[in-house]
Amino acid sequence: KLINSINDRGFNTNDILYLNTRTSKNLYHRKDKSLSLFINSNSVNNYRTINKMLNFIRKKLKNGGVFVGSFTPLDTEYNIVRKKMPKFMFVIIMPIHFIIYRIFPKIPIINKFYFFLTNGKRKYISKAEVFGRLKYFGFSITNYLMINNVIYFISELTKTKSEEESPSYGPLIKLKRIGLNQKIINIYKFRTMHPYSEFVQEELVLNNDLNDMGKINDDYRLTSWGKVFRKLWIDEIPQIYNWIKGDVNLIGVRALSPHYFSLYPKDLQLLRTKYKPGLIPPYYADMPKNFEEILLSEERYLNLKSKNKIITDINYFFKVLYNILLKGARSS
Repeated sequence: KLINSINDRGFNTNDILYLNTRTSKNLYHRKDKSLSLFINSNSVNNYRTINKMLNFIRKKLKNGGVFVGSFTPLDTEYNIVRKKMPKFMFVIIMPIHFIIYRIFPKIPIINKFYFFLTNGKRKYISKAEVFGRLKYFGFSITNYLMINNVIYFISELTKTKSEEESPSYGPLIKLKRIGLNQKIINIYKFRTMHPYSEFVQEELVLNNDLNDMGKINDDYRLTSWGKVFRKLWIDEIPQIYNWIKGDVNLIGVRALSPHYFSLYPKDLQLLRTKYKPGLIPPYYADMPKNFEEILLSEERYLNLKSKNKIITDINYFFKVLYNILLKGARSS
């Protein structure tokens, strides 16, 4: 299927380049915007510097040009390791493996030492991160297929590089959200998704079904520890800084990403941006069962707030506290 989708395009042979390379140096000799198709048989896991390589590929491809590559995703790598040893040994080794291969590369100074030892090879990288990096550089995934634990993908250069100067990569992330009067604010959280996940959100919403709560079904961007963080609200702790700073109130509707905000009815968009977003959302008081009920819950809260802001927030605070402590209300 992948081969056929390439053959159907009828590329000029002079505009095709096939390489097996880890470094962008092997692309220096090609003029910018000179390629219609670039195929690299070397795995993304082994790219010496992933972003530098993808940026060079972007520059060498014509608009609408195609990049074909491959990688072994993180969860598959872990499954391979798990099968090679007894379960008890895997439980002992994996935390150490995680620290060395997933945390050290993200820590300044230590990451330089790590890179020196590994020479940039055998990176443990998730599907969400690879696809997110591709989206960051303007590529859209048109097709992909897993064969023998390796994902082979076809991507097309359809957009310009993202204007985001420094995508979040460490454990503390900064997310652009809609605040008071539709002003864009930065919300701080502990990471629960793989790096670069924010760049594939819109595509996932368009191509995947949403569950009753308006969330993406089988969202592969969420990490295993991220699920625990969300259940215990650990990921929300950095928002206390947003509260101290004055970006958010203690009680209020969630600060939404621009894309999720666009899914709301226009009248509710206007209503919810009359007030600052909050750390504790009103739906923990009403316990809605689906996305439509969330919308009704927010509208009901905001209408009450327009009549008496202080009393409404006090009432909702104690309702939320009751549901969390006695009914076990949790984030999803």
